[in-house]
Amino acid sequence: MRVMEATRFGGPEVLVPGEAPDPAAGPGEAVIAVSVADVLFVDTQIRSGFAAGYFDVKPPYVPGNGVAGEVISVAEGVEPGWAGRRVITHTGERGGEGGYAEKAVARADRLIPVPGSLGLREAAALLHDGPTALGLAERAQLQPGNWVLVLGAGGGMGLLLLQLAHAAGARVIAAARGRRKLDLALELGADAVVDYSEPGWTERVAETTGGAGPDVVFDGVGGQIGRAAFEITASGGQFSAHGAPSGAFTEIDPQLANQRGITVRGIDQVQFGPADLKRLAERVLSEAAAGRIRPVIGQAFPLEQAAAAHAAIEARSVIGKTLLLI
Repeated sequence: MRVMEATRFGGPEVLVPGEAPDPAAGPGEAVIAVSVADVLFVDTQIRSGFAAGYFDVKPPYVPGNGVAGEVISVAEGVEPGWAGRRVITHTGERGGEGGYAEKAVARADRLIPVPGSLGLREAAALLHDGPTALGLAERAQLQPGNWVLVLGAGGGMGLLLLQLAHAAGARVIAAARGRRKLDLALELGADAVVDYSEPGWTERVAETTGGAGPDVVFDGVGGQIGRAAFEITASGGQFSAHGAPSGAFTEIDPQLANQRGITVRGIDQVQFGPADLKRLAERVLSEAAAGRIRPVIGQAFPLEQAAAAHAAIEARSVIGKTLLLI
């Protein structure tokens, strides 16, 4: 079968087409004919070697751990009725788990059926970002009238958080870089937008909220941008530091947060167990099938152009999700 392989740690050019034996399912597993593979920012970090301390992945390896497709075979201990069903699933936990391939193996208890009215591209776009966004929104317990600031609002998860906050009746400020991303945020329900590449953006957020600052901040960026957003978070508010495409998660002084009564959640608090993850994924697929949320797919590349997909993500040139089509 065709695969894309990272031959070593390095730039996007280390991703090259290759061939591998067809996978076989072990007990409790299923084989999926992959139609779409999800591409994550963390995939680029693993490939570059930046995340070597966090993921036990060594080249050569086939990246990707999220796919959408059709179950083509099941092994012992798996309900035969799964065969022929359209599903999304994670193929592993370590980041280099064979998602960029024509076929992939997954645990049967992590197969999530795709509603008939939802396309596989849309389902794949929701596999990682959907459950996380929904889980973040649930934990924030958003209320009508809350001011919610979404940092990284042009990315796949940021756009979902924007829609979920809007649906909850919150007033949403979308923060991103560039006019195209801000215009899309307005289209999807943002009440106001700011470009955090421009000076004075935090002052504009504060002014929009009447000087009080946002009640809830979803920080999908990290670094200095996240820190600036924390400074204007309303006293008694909430701050979720779950993103680090800037290179580091936002570091918050616990004593300062306590003095201001701000509840801070880090990435460790949005790691969901298998049962919760499956529940959230099933719910987000249902919401999308019903048209209540819309995943935004910025670009889709053929499998053989995985290097171009990684380069686009690293250049911050993609709005929404990036996918590989197999």
